[in-house]
Amino acid sequence: MSATAKGEKIAGLKVTPDKYVPHRYAGASGDFNPIHIDADFAQMVGLPGAILHGLYVMGLVAKAANDEAGGDPRALKRLSVQFRGMSFPEQEIEVTGEVIEADGADVTFDLVATQGENQVIRNATADVTVA
Repeated sequence: MSATAKGEKIAGLKVTPDKYVPHRYAGASGDFNPIHIDADFAQMVGLPGAILHGLYVMGLVAKAANDEAGGDPRALKRLSVQFRGMSFPEQEIEVTGEVIEADGADVTFDLVATQGENQVIRNATADVTVA
């Protein structure tokens, strides 16, 4: 069931990316920056380990909004996010949100992607047409 009333929470999404997600995403996106696929390199430049691509996490936010709108990829009309933290493979990412505007089938969600206490993406808004 889709959230369509202001203040209503969305169903959300929980995903635990496996340790190979950065490698698969690098191949799909063409972004082979070693901070995503080489833990030793990532540590050498001061990171705790290899980090997920920010656009991968943005894709999870888009999926949560699209799922809430009924799953039709044409439902997502606009997506805006703020990248606010690093995320890591093998740790659950949760996307939550609520309706901030609703006009018939046109709905705007406010979304947050977290990994533990870390808000990886926040102040995200998605405009969708709910089926």
